[in-house]
Amino acid sequence: MEIPPRSPNGSEKSPQSKELVTSNTGSTLCMSSRSESVWTSTSRSKWEIYHKPVIVVSVGAAIFLFGMVITSLSCFLTKNKKVYKMCGPAFLSLGLMLLVCGFVWIPIIRKKQKQRQKSQFLQSLKSFFFN
Repeated sequence: MEIPPRSPNGSEKSPQSKELVTSNTGSTLCMSSRSESVWTSTSRSKWEIYHKPVIVVSVGAAIFLFGMVITSLSCFLTKNKKVYKMCGPAFLSLGLMLLVCGFVWIPIIRKKQKQRQKSQFLQSLKSFFFN
C-alpha cells in the first residue's frame, strides 16, 4: 500500500481539496435552475403558461396547410409533378406531427399546474400546523 507524498509544509492542502473547498456548486445549481417559478411564487398569465404549445400548434397548422397546397398542386400542374408529390406529403406529416405535439402538450401543462397548486396548498397547510 502506497502512502501519498506529503508536502514539506503540513499546512498546505492538495489542489483537489482546494478545488472542493472553493467550489460553489449549490449556489450555481439554484441560479441555473430552469424552473424559476419554483423559487418565485409570482402568478403568471395564461399566455406566459401556454405560449409555447400555442406557437407549436400554429406553426404545425401552417406547415400542414402548406403541405396540402403543395400536394394539391401535383394534381393540377404537370410541370415538376414529381417534386410536388414528394414534398407535399413530407410537409403534411411534419405539420401533423407538430399539431399533435402541441395539442398533447396543453393537457400536460394543465396537469403540472394542478400539481403545483396542490403542492403549494399542502405547503401552506404544513406551515400553518407546524409553526
